[in-house]
Amino acid sequence: MTRQQSAPDLYKSTQHRCPYLLDRTAANLLVDPRFDVTPALYDSLIDNGFRRNGTLYYRPHCPQCDQCRSVRIPVQDFKVNRSQQRALKRNASVTTELRTAKFTEEHFSLYRRYQSDRHTGDSMDDPDPAKYRQFLINSNIDTFILELRIGRRLLSVSVMDHVANGLSAVYTFYDPDESHRSPGILTILKQIELARSIDYDWLYLGYWIKDCQKMSYKSCFQPLEAFQPETNTWITVDVSYTHLTMQTKA
Repeated sequence: MTRQQSAPDLYKSTQHRCPYLLDRTAANLLVDPRFDVTPALYDSLIDNGFRRNGTLYYRPHCPQCDQCRSVRIPVQDFKVNRSQQRALKRNASVTTELRTAKFTEEHFSLYRRYQSDRHTGDSMDDPDPAKYRQFLINSNIDTFILELRIGRRLLSVSVMDHVANGLSAVYTFYDPDESHRSPGILTILKQIELARSIDYDWLYLGYWIKDCQKMSYKSCFQPLEAFQPETNTWITVDVSYTHLTMQTKA
């Protein structure tokens, strides 16, 4: 049963080991899972640094650590750097397709290969169709899939949400045998192109941690803004990503 009230209750999760900074303890702020999250409420949650995992909505709320920041690209101001230009040139033959968010064996097969390559030995290493649907397909939001293909062969899949004046990249996975193509970088560039074509202002990229090497690629997309929960503002990430500069919330 869903709860009908003006605003959801928020709960703090139990503490667990941080998957990104292994010497830290992590916790999340969770929206009451019984609450009916409408698209309008989701827009507000995204604007306040929340993300979603299926129909679970959360924001980091970690003890003694505040490095995990929700980030977004102001797509109309984005400038392609030389490395990104090379990635676009190297992938000039790659095509994009927009699909309905639904389960397909082709997508799931690529997802399994990606998880086996990138997350060997952890909880995501051996997914099944039910978990895949729960994580990526089940949604109360306007969700779709962005495919990248080399000819007829699937290169990457991005699960995307439409939000107020922007797109939110929920999760991306790609062919691990094509890493030389920089498919992660290429996918974000295609997401920016799509957001611009719809005349949106923002592409939300999920969380970024300054001291996490796995997330360093996100700071290569400039300008980049990060949510500051202490002041409820979005701030500009300096190109050197060594400090943050305050900006008024949009």
